[in-house]
Amino acid sequence: MKLNYRLQGNRRQNSDPVILLIHGLFGSLDNLGVLARDLQQDYQTLQIDVRNHGLSPHSPEMNYQVMAEDILALCRELSLDKISLIGHSMGGKISMKLTELAPELIRQLVVIDIAPVDYKESHHDDVFAALNAVTQAGMQQRTEAATIMRKMNLHEGVIQFLLKSFHSGEWRFNLPVLQQCYRDIIGWQDVPAWDHPMIFIRGELSPYIQDSYRSEIARQFPQAKAYVVAGCGHWVHAEKPQHVIRIVRNFFAS
Repeated sequence: MKLNYRLQGNRRQNSDPVILLIHGLFGSLDNLGVLARDLQQDYQTLQIDVRNHGLSPHSPEMNYQVMAEDILALCRELSLDKISLIGHSMGGKISMKLTELAPELIRQLVVIDIAPVDYKESHHDDVFAALNAVTQAGMQQRTEAATIMRKMNLHEGVIQFLLKSFHSGEWRFNLPVLQQCYRDIIGWQDVPAWDHPMIFIRGELSPYIQDSYRSEIARQFPQAKAYVVAGCGHWVHAEKPQHVIRIVRNFFAS
């Protein structure tokens, strides 16, 4: 699948990897923009809309194998022979899947607030209910959509995040397919051990990376290190961007 993407910045040396940023569920390539804009001062960055999101094509198939294959195809199209990855949430799982499909392509890996585990509990029932309510009401304006979602008790930050994908009365993400394939999205199949530099950045208040996941992480990513950002939830990079940028820059410079 041919993905929508944005390639910006310049590499200091041809041997430097391109930094590829992958957003999470319900997102788009703009969601990691705060990181991309800073990194573009010294690196070339590649932001993408994954399938069924943003301006990329829609498909009835949505799992980590095909999402990673999409990105691998884009890297080949752009003749990229070395990349470093930053993935948030679902984008972090796509990034980790890429270590199985193309281990030699990836130099370093940053995963933001997600673990390589099969989550058993849904964290998005209220989100799906609100999104479907907006669709069923036939709302055309963001203000109207926001009113409906507030009545369903979504957090204001979540509402504003979702509204970034609401245009002319439609969600840019493929809502029916995301709901149908949700079990695959929160699920996970272990990847072979990828013994290269990697960090996890965890929000202290987020439930997505637990101490009990250490064995699964160590088995699949033996060199992984973890950083905890105090006072943050799942959207760590949005809540404390300068803290996350500092962690990422120090890691890429190491």
